Amino acid sequence: MLTEIFKEIWQSLNRHKLRSFLTMLGIVWGIVSVTMLIAYGSSFRGVLVYTFEVFGKGAVVAWPGQTSEQAGGERAGKRVRFEKEDLEAVLEEATLIRQACRETVRFLGISYNDRLANTAIRGVCPEYGEMRTEVPSQGRWLSPEDEVERRRVVFLGARLREKLFSGRPSIGETVQIAGVRFTVIGTMERKFQDSNYFTSDDESCWIPYSTAGDVWNTRYASVMVFVPVAPRFEKQAMEQFRAVLAKRQRFSPTDKRAIQMYGREEFRPIIDGITIGLQVLLLFIGALTLGIGGVGVMNIMLVTVDERIREIGLRRALGARRKHIRLHFLIEGLTITLLGGAIGLLISLVIANAIGTLAFLGPAYEDTSGKVDIHLNISWATVALSVGVLTIVGLLSGWVPAVRAARFDPVEALRYE
Repeated sequence: MLTEIFKEIWQSLNRHKLRSFLTMLGIVWGIVSVTMLIAYGSSFRGVLVYTFEVFGKGAVVAWPGQTSEQAGGERAGKRVRFEKEDLEAVLEEATLIRQACRETVRFLGISYNDRLANTAIRGVCPEYGEMRTEVPSQGRWLSPEDEVERRRVVFLGARLREKLFSGRPSIGETVQIAGVRFTVIGTMERKFQDSNYFTSDDESCWIPYSTAGDVWNTRYASVMVFVPVAPRFEKQAMEQFRAVLAKRQRFSPTDKRAIQMYGREEFRPIIDGITIGLQVLLLFIGALTLGIGGVGVMNIMLVTVDERIREIGLRRALGARRKHIRLHFLIEGLTITLLGGAIGLLISLVIANAIGTLAFLGPAYEDTSGKVDIHLNISWATVALSVGVLTIVGLLSGWVPAVRAARFDPVEALRYE
């Protein structure tokens, strides 16, 4: 039965080639719109989520401040400082904190031969690399042995490496920081982050915290960085962190001015809301365009039904039931829609390959690699979603004509002129 239906559909399309072409043209344009908008929205979300997460998944940065409440016999206005004992207390008592590290920062000159850059020199612990997603592209990150043995080694950010070495190999080379010689052990690729503190990671360099003590006084850390056991515990981990330090330094655990903290997870709903909202909007616009093409299919199918009233009557007279007539026209409408959709998907692939990349954040970061630009990739997920929308439109477009055809009275249909 299906074979006969498809033969009749093909004959109908051949009899009215221009009409069939114009009908499918609306579907083709609609599926191209849906596919390209879905691809754009997916890439847009991917770029924003990347720039958000590259700061460090779950990383929280804490700054010491001044107390604003009297507690434990201490007056308000006392300055809070981060010491080694504070870090030890946090790691021991704060059960919701998985990792923690002190960070000491000075803005100093770093030089290689006749090249000099003034930037943030950051003394950190080995765990800091994992917490802040400092991934080496060449060489390695700081190791526990570097910290214990106070090795004079340095890890460079991408732009700082370019300023000092201009593309030449840097691993194993010696640079000077405040007159002290350091060996370059690793560098990283560009890190396109949407936020930073002190300065961007691309412009920074890192040395072991213990070694930083050879260059400046590191008794008091500039900040502390920690990671909760799970992202959903970020707020509770921040409260634990403040409570542990409040107990040790004798200030109120509710005094938010004593320690100011910046966590990423509280902003995640905003990022998700913006990106998912845009994806839904683009999908709606594309589906609306495809729906207009579906209305064209419905109109043509209604015309086809009127042209074949006597044929419908003859089929009913020969024993065809209403459901058979309904199924026939539903399949016909769906076939026209899917055929136009297949052509539209092929055109989408051609357009996506021809365009490739659209500028997004690249110009802002002065980057030409395309890593933070829009890539119009037609993924299988995009194809599946487009086909799903197309199928719905096809079923809705064919249903009304199919129901109308099934309702004809056989006798009246045979008398129709």
